[in-house]
Amino acid sequence: MILIVDSGSTKCDWISVDNNGKQLLEKIRTNGLNPEILKEKKLYKIIRKSEELMAHKRDVTHIFFYGAGCGTENPRLLLKKVLEDIFINAEVEVTEDTMAAVRATLNDDDEAAVVCILGTGSNCSYYDGTHLHQKIISLGYTLMDDASGNYYGKQLIRDYYFNHMPEAIRVSFGDKYNMDADYVKYNLYKQPSPNAYLANFAEFMFLNKDSIYVQSMIKEGVRLFAKNMILQFKNEIEKVPVHFAGSIAFFSQNEIREVGEEMGFKVGNFIRRPIEGLVAYHTKRL
Repeated sequence: MILIVDSGSTKCDWISVDNNGKQLLEKIRTNGLNPEILKEKKLYKIIRKSEELMAHKRDVTHIFFYGAGCGTENPRLLLKKVLEDIFINAEVEVTEDTMAAVRATLNDDDEAAVVCILGTGSNCSYYDGTHLHQKIISLGYTLMDDASGNYYGKQLIRDYYFNHMPEAIRVSFGDKYNMDADYVKYNLYKQPSPNAYLANFAEFMFLNKDSIYVQSMIKEGVRLFAKNMILQFKNEIEKVPVHFAGSIAFFSQNEIREVGEEMGFKVGNFIRRPIEGLVAYHTKRL
């Protein structure tokens, strides 16, 4: 059994296939496994909580894990160790989530493109057809992650408390979420995954996309992301498309295309969840 895993900070999808790519079990979903944010004990706990994973742990021969927080060596090695301890018969490969987006969005394996992730967090890389290039090391959701779920969640909460929302939207937002100050601060400063907590608010934007306020917020975030991340690759985007992966990108396609035209980059493919495209990629290489 081969496990192909796509993990953000919020959720983690596991697909099990045989050597021919035939799916063996229904897709398994666990909480996200971000080793930059979660401690070792928590990583073990999340995986072991899945009865299906535990029932088949000795059957797994390969794990291809793509995850948020796996772009630097120490977190990547920590998660690799956790997976090897649990799935004792498996060869384990842990790769940053950007490579999942690359392999899932490209039209051809050797296509060059700038590939962006807009999900719970955000990232941007240039793939030259063989190697991945990044010019900025992410400092995480507190300082970076423009146009991500947690970025928009933060903007919505700020606008709610600063009274910048249109009144009807502010009332709707307050009805949908617990906006008691103590409750918000508890989740931001006392709970283990504040980035995921913030990202949960992003759903509100897409339930209210007919609002000029929301459309402007989405585009402002995309402009900031383009300025800080996509335009790092100013020379490359003159020649190659910019592909996008992640739920925030998927539901913001119109706004992203408008910003792309405005800022001079060619928007390519969108994919909500990269994991389906990874099955074919890996099974044909076994």
